[in-house]
Amino acid sequence: MTRRDALIRVIDCLHAEIAALKANDVVALETATAAKLSGIETLAANDDQPPQSPEIRALAEEAHRLNETARIYVNLMAANVRRRLQMLAGEAGQIYRGGGVGAYA
Repeated sequence: MTRRDALIRVIDCLHAEIAALKANDVVALETATAAKLSGIETLAANDDQPPQSPEIRALAEEAHRLNETARIYVNLMAANVRRRLQMLAGEAGQIYRGGGVGAYA
């Protein structure tokens, strides 16, 4: 598998991972994450290739952007769980409801 093919595979997996996070689909999330990690391992195994072309750089930047998007979703979900647990324990906390500015309740 070429570096380009592996990057495209990782990008496809990141799209699937983000969709699974949005849908709260744990099975799809596990599947997408495992496939993403496999693609990253393939990229790491081919790390001795010559300098990247502009296309490879663009694909790597897209993968990085999508990974950051997935990370943000995970962090928001974790923050909501933490706040809900704080509320159950009688501690003050706000729950993020989504929707941009002023979305905290």
